[in-house]
Amino acid sequence: MRVSRRSSVNPFIVMDVMEAARRAEEAGRRIIHMEVGQPGTGAPAAATAALGKAMQEGPLGYTVALGLPALRSRIARMYGEWYDVDLDPGRVVITPGSSGGFLLAFTALFDTGDRVGIGAPGYPSYRQILRALDLQPVDLETDPANRLQPVPGDFAQLDLAGLMVASPANPTGTMLDRAAMQALISATSEQGASFISDEIYHGTEYEAKAVTALEITDEAYVINSFSKYFSMTGWRVGWMVVPEDHVRVIERIAQNMFICAPHASQIAALAAMDAGEELEANMTVYRANRALMLEGLPAAGFTRIAPPDGAFYVYADVSELTRDSRAFAAEILDQAGVAVTPGLDFDPVRGAQTLRFSYARATVDIAEGLERLKTFMQNR
Repeated sequence: MRVSRRSSVNPFIVMDVMEAARRAEEAGRRIIHMEVGQPGTGAPAAATAALGKAMQEGPLGYTVALGLPALRSRIARMYGEWYDVDLDPGRVVITPGSSGGFLLAFTALFDTGDRVGIGAPGYPSYRQILRALDLQPVDLETDPANRLQPVPGDFAQLDLAGLMVASPANPTGTMLDRAAMQALISATSEQGASFISDEIYHGTEYEAKAVTALEITDEAYVINSFSKYFSMTGWRVGWMVVPEDHVRVIERIAQNMFICAPHASQIAALAAMDAGEELEANMTVYRANRALMLEGLPAAGFTRIAPPDGAFYVYADVSELTRDSRAFAAEILDQAGVAVTPGLDFDPVRGAQTLRFSYARATVDIAEGLERLKTFMQNR
């Protein structure tokens, strides 16, 4: 049976690394996971308690396509608390993870063949989802001088239908300040292009609060999720904020693509939003892990790194050590028992000479992983 041309997307390499690590663990090895951007903590206790209570009270079923009204209202209130933005809950759409948000946004905003700019390095699934929808991802090779974030000059001469940005970014952890965000929004507006802001790592910042696009404009799509700050990766629930006149567009697509986000996950997400003490305790762990990484990676021999502003990754230039990051990552897994992600996932051109290290797991694991990396590099 034939398969479509649109289905010819590249694998998500980090998932392949996870599978290799799983096989090693199945064979009896202890693997330190620095490959996947998944918090080592679970959902807040209040989230699981709320779900248990709801399940005792009656069966869970479909919700309306836009999501539980109480959850949409609570998210809107969060924008007031975090950013001093007065957001109409009617503009909030609950999605099956941020991935569902990307599908909805790309389907609503772009037609077949449209060109959409994405920063390189950047989250690989942007590129693959765009291709699967018969859209053209346009990699914008970002400059280290701009902390590997796009700037208007990167796409001034390109005919784009849209621009996708992320702040804090994956894999670099760098953020756009207000001026940089404003410049990108203005440049896309002048070109008549759509602006999409991936804000999934908001809440995981270290020295300054991340800027939401909603502080600057209502004419943008903002995508977020409960996976990272709220520590609910496996629950597959997120949200998006869209312009008022796009709500019905998104609703129609969501009704047909997904019906709704999982009811159970929405109940848990609502309770998680008020678990501030537990969530900030998680951030204490990330801060400790970040400090360990910034000291331990150079001590191990990975010297070309920059402190991340947010998220829980360190992106390392390993061009002095390898020209094949995928083979290098496999060597590290095999010999050190540490799973790391090749940069090829994030940058098809320069990623052969970069690695991403995640520090989302328990501090004791991060410390052990750094010791293993140090021993590996000394013996290499």
